[in-house]
Amino acid sequence: MSQERSRHAAQPQRARRRWNRGDLAILLAGVAAFLAITFGVPLLTQPQPAAVGSSAGSVPSAASLVVPEPIAVTGSRKAPDTTTAPATPAVRQAPAAVLPPAAAPVRIRYPSAGFDVPVYPLELDGAARASQTIVPPETRDGYWLTPFGIPGGGSANTTYVIGHSWDGAEAPFNHLSSSSRVGDRLEVDTTAGTIAYQVDNVTTYVKSGLKDSPVWDIVPNRLVLISCYTEDPWGKNVVITASPAVS
Repeated sequence: MSQERSRHAAQPQRARRRWNRGDLAILLAGVAAFLAITFGVPLLTQPQPAAVGSSAGSVPSAASLVVPEPIAVTGSRKAPDTTTAPATPAVRQAPAAVLPPAAAPVRIRYPSAGFDVPVYPLELDGAARASQTIVPPETRDGYWLTPFGIPGGGSANTTYVIGHSWDGAEAPFNHLSSSSRVGDRLEVDTTAGTIAYQVDNVTTYVKSGLKDSPVWDIVPNRLVLISCYTEDPWGKNVVITASPAVS
């Protein structure tokens, strides 16, 4: 696994050159491969909402996936210890975030990064499963990977939202590379309410190593945003990891 921390200071903008028609044709021809996020983990699911309201029209139902059986606990059992242990002071637990019921995400607002995008569900078709490669539609919107987690109370896995960064054009996902900071606050609107998150990590991964990274660990109610790293869009992804914030 190759991994390196992204720089937390905004990088100076590179000088832009004029684009001619030939350049634009090449850019458009290659944009389909601009964000190819590779994964190599079992696809776990939880109950999905029947539909997500959006201006894009009807939404297909969630994919039906097989969930692995729980790992059995093996080994001999010890007899219970009947001796009285000395009293220990109670540990005060930190308050947990109060969350609305788990529901489909429809928008993400990240003010300090200039990031405000609608979110649409993205199913994985047979070709995506066979190639283990996810390519979102060529828009500036966010796309929620439906076979994984749903944000909210009762969540069983991480919520993943991916989107394109654009070369030579303004796009919300570009800001994840330059403006995201640990400790930032962002909000996810769902069909059941709004959830506040706090950024835990801002990390870059070599694309070939992303599939073996901790990004795909099963962590209920974690939020992960993934896009191309604008300093090396063909070689690296930027990954923003966040947890529910306690107000």
